[in-house]
Amino acid sequence: MSDGFRWNEWNVEHIGEHGVSPIEAEQLVDDAAPPYPESIGEEKWRVCGQTAGGRDLQVIYVFDPEDWIYVIHARGLNDREKRRLRRRVR
Repeated sequence: MSDGFRWNEWNVEHIGEHGVSPIEAEQLVDDAAPPYPESIGEEKWRVCGQTAGGRDLQVIYVFDPEDWIYVIHARGLNDREKRRLRRRVR
């Protein structure tokens, strides 16, 4: 269990380049439904899903040394990924 999210200039700007806000990323991680979150190796975790606003996103994060969630990547899903997501969460 995490203590929350850690944001700094780098990760806010990085996900912003992909049109994702910290609020959207947090909501997606907090509301993750099975089979997410999933381990993708190297202590990284991925969540895919739909935000409250209807956007299909992917968020990748790690846990920092103090157990905060540190988002390292977030972006919208392409059409193929959206179809795969729909099949996985049925």
